[in-house]
This record gives sequence, structure tokens and C-alpha cells, in this order.
Amino acid sequence: MIRIDALWLCAAPVDMRSGTERLLAHVVTTLGAARAHHGYLFCNARASRIKLLVHDGFGVWCAARRLNAGGFVWAESSAGTAVQLTREQFDALVLGLPWQRLPEMGVITRV
Repeated sequence: MIRIDALWLCAAPVDMRSGTERLLAHVVTTLGAARAHHGYLFCNARASRIKLLVHDGFGVWCAARRLNAGGFVWAESSAGTAVQLTREQFDALVLGLPWQRLPEMGVITRV
């Protein structure tokens, strides 16, 4: 298994035709460097597809995902911004759930 110590969501939309080299260049431009055992998430402008780029210390892995219906809940896009995600937020995001609301979803305040 590939070890991922930190996950970063790159908020600005990217062209999903981009391969590992262009996505890696986007990571370096946005975050300054691609660190070993870090994963970087990207989406297209419609938030219907995502790509995950992982630097495993020896090379770069790239995985893609799209939902059959609906879209991914994404961060507000602005150039040059990245948001660090927890594992729970990542798991919710790839399922298309509202990952920003996880803390409030765990507590019932009204009946």
C-alpha cells in the first residue's frame, strides 16, 4: 500500500487531461514543493471529476475518480490556495459527501 501522511486539496480547478507532470508542476506552483508521502487532490471546473497525485518517495502515482451522478463538494476556488484534509474529510470527499460539515454532522442539536 502507498503511505499517505498528509492530503492536500488544491482548490483551483485544473484540466482533467493533465497528466502527472502538469499536475506536479501545479503542486510545486501552489505549495512550493511536492513532499514525499503527501497526496494532492484536483478537480475540474464542474467538480464532476477528481484526480489524486501521490508522491511516494520514489515516484509519482496518479488516480482518477468520477461519480455516476452529482458532483464532488469542493472548496471555494482561488488561484494558489490549498487546504489540508484529514483522513475522514478525504473519505467523505471521494464519496461526494459534504466534507466541510463533518464536525457538525456528528452532533444532533435539534429534534
